[in-house]
Amino acid sequence: MRAAAVSGSRGVTLAEWPFITMVNLRVDPASEAADRIEKALGAPLPRQCGHIAASGPRTVVWLGPDEWLVLSQAEGTAVAAELRNALAGAPGSIVDVSANRTTLELSGPAARQVLEKGCPLDLHPRAFGPGQAVSTTVGPVAVLLWQVDDAPTYRLFPRSSFADYLARWLIDAMSEYRGPEVP
Repeated sequence: MRAAAVSGSRGVTLAEWPFITMVNLRVDPASEAADRIEKALGAPLPRQCGHIAASGPRTVVWLGPDEWLVLSQAEGTAVAAELRNALAGAPGSIVDVSANRTTLELSGPAARQVLEKGCPLDLHPRAFGPGQAVSTTVGPVAVLLWQVDDAPTYRLFPRSSFADYLARWLIDAMSEYRGPEVP
């Protein structure tokens, strides 16, 4: 991935962020259990498609009306245990899915153009911007796509078994940016 990096005004880099804790959370958002979970997270559970919430080292990504993905640098079993304590036996589920996905980060001035080669979403800043995350595809691979900032920086969360393929697909898509821009 380092060897594929492109610098300059058409720059784009790809890196892996291994070992990010990912905990799948399912709970009725109108329940008292959801209130307790929000207090434990220190952030509200996002209520709309594409929305995220962050508090310190944790980010909560909306996956569905009653489903979220909690991302953290903390150890997975500790995060899951804290959320299970907040659930306190109420209907819902807390599952550490950290081994299910990995994290790829694509960044630089040409990052959006690279993604546009194989992502069906409108990634123009007027439609998709920093702090938004949605489930989509990049090439033939299903991913959770999160735009982190205006650089732009994107984090892609593919299933681990597809990560190598997706990384190779992105490296191939990046390759044209090494050459001069065609007017």
